[in-house]
Amino acid sequence: MTTETLAQTPLHALHLELGARMVPFAGYDMPVQYPLGVLKEHLHTRAQAGLFDVSHMGQIRLRGERAAQALESLVPVDILDLPVGLQRYALFTDANGGILDDLMVARLADDELFLVVNAACKAQDLAHLQAKIGAQCDIESLFDSRALLALQGPAAATVLGRLAPEVQAMTFMQFRAVRLAGVDCYVSRSGYTGEDGYEISVPVADADALARALLAQPEVQPIGLGARDSLRLEAGLCLYGHDMSSATTPVEASLTWAISKARRADGVRAGGFPGAAQVFAQQQAGVARKRVGLLPQERVPVREGAEIVDADGAVIGQVCSGGFGPSLGAPVALGYLDAAHAALDHEVWAVVRGKRVAMKVAKTPFVPQRYYRG
Repeated sequence: MTTETLAQTPLHALHLELGARMVPFAGYDMPVQYPLGVLKEHLHTRAQAGLFDVSHMGQIRLRGERAAQALESLVPVDILDLPVGLQRYALFTDANGGILDDLMVARLADDELFLVVNAACKAQDLAHLQAKIGAQCDIESLFDSRALLALQGPAAATVLGRLAPEVQAMTFMQFRAVRLAGVDCYVSRSGYTGEDGYEISVPVADADALARALLAQPEVQPIGLGARDSLRLEAGLCLYGHDMSSATTPVEASLTWAISKARRADGVRAGGFPGAAQVFAQQQAGVARKRVGLLPQERVPVREGAEIVDADGAVIGQVCSGGFGPSLGAPVALGYLDAAHAALDHEVWAVVRGKRVAMKVAKTPFVPQRYYRG
């Protein structure tokens, strides 16, 4: 894909003005880093506040009396009882229990839901919704009308509070309409870094002005995709298409926590989502492989695709995400392992350029999460 055919977010000109190095990502021309550099951008976000352009993500609105019930038929999440002003993490599953995408679902009103889906999946997600529940509710694509900014880090509440004091009282996963710098936005207290912070949905025409207003605050630096990836990796957060896909189920991906209590096998509305029987069977019987955290025991980054072997050299898994964790000061990775080798502290080896690198199965997150829960 050439630069000419890549889509651009509403902040594209601002990224160039700020000296960003641009790369293709999910069909968009996106900033991978700014002059500060990935390492310093990562550490700045952990220490103060970083502003991310995530406008390539897909935003979708569902409306109608049956919207919640309809969406619940596609995800293993309790949508019917989701209160107005809250959002939940959800998964689209297929008939085999495979993960089609992960998404955030917020309740704007009794009859209105707001979804944020992954950039690379947004066209197929919209088509999936239209095909499966289009007759039950109104589905509105906001792909071209709204941008999305993420303000992340311990100073995020102070910074955004200068524009709208009420956001400081919000707690993790709360969602509300907020007026920022004279513009009507949707704000959630959430993010993809493990830090406290906010995601802000803003009309396209106002995105540049809002981004500049936030960047004008002394605590804020622009942050690119490079640091976004290392931050989410330290936080143990999955990236769709790498750490999960239609070839993995929520059980294999260690995401059973994302199956709401009401939708579990013993829940009040058990099942009813695609692949439920397969998922419940795996929960009962166990799985042959599962996603785990991995800590390389040498200062050698272990990248996606590296084979994982046991003491005898037999292949027992593969790394799905890996790199250096600047806050940890050490390499970190996520990978799929045969269940027999997936216990905490179990020693395994990654094969990196023909050499074995010792690793230990570890708990995630690798760096403590600091979500604001009040």
